[in-house]
Amino acid sequence: MLNLPQIVTKKEKKFLKMVATNVKNIRQQKGISQLETALSIAQSSNGFYANMENFTDNKRFNLLHLFKLSKLFECDICEFFKELEKS
Repeated sequence: MLNLPQIVTKKEKKFLKMVATNVKNIRQQKGISQLETALSIAQSSNGFYANMENFTDNKRFNLLHLFKLSKLFECDICEFFKELEKS
């Protein structure tokens, strides 16, 4: 039996949550609803999109989602990967 390391670490979860938070913040700054955003990136379910944006039920954005979102929001894809400022 193989002794495989744990794939998802706390740092990875923190990173994925940061990306989701950045997407949400940018969407809100642009004044676009979750429904409009979900439909624009070919997600038929607003609920699934909301789960990705809120990192609920371990749902997350993939690279294609982020590419489409960068086009929709007219921003550089790198904006999704910026560290959040600490208050």
